[in-house]
Amino acid sequence: MQRFVKPNPTLAPLVLRVPIGIIFMIQGAQKLSAWFSGYGLDGTALGLNSAGLAPGFFMALFAGSCEFLGGLLIFIGLAVRPTAALLAFTTLVAVITVYSNKGLLIADSGFGLSLVAASLSLMISGAGRLSIDQLTSEQLLNR
Repeated sequence: MQRFVKPNPTLAPLVLRVPIGIIFMIQGAQKLSAWFSGYGLDGTALGLNSAGLAPGFFMALFAGSCEFLGGLLIFIGLAVRPTAALLAFTTLVAVITVYSNKGLLIADSGFGLSLVAASLSLMISGAGRLSIDQLTSEQLLNR
């Protein structure tokens, strides 16, 4: 139980957590509401349907919600390990189904693999210092 709950006690995960959380929140907002030059739910649903991920509207709602809420949880450092695992999985699905034919370079939408790697790193390390996970794990382990 300690290994799963206790985060890495260094600041290194924080340095990764903050920008990755922001990036996921922005990507989720693009899918959910068309903010930040996104397509919104309807546009994202059309794209997902054409990629074979039907029903597109449900998949867009699921992916956008996972990214936005997951990004927020990563950013504040709450439930980082399970959230990072979910984000790694959803991003890997997108990389395989939507972007695999475009190449691995950042300019060719290879950015998704970077997010998968960052999410897996946070899944392994946990939230680190200055996180809600750290505060709650200290309380749980000191009981």
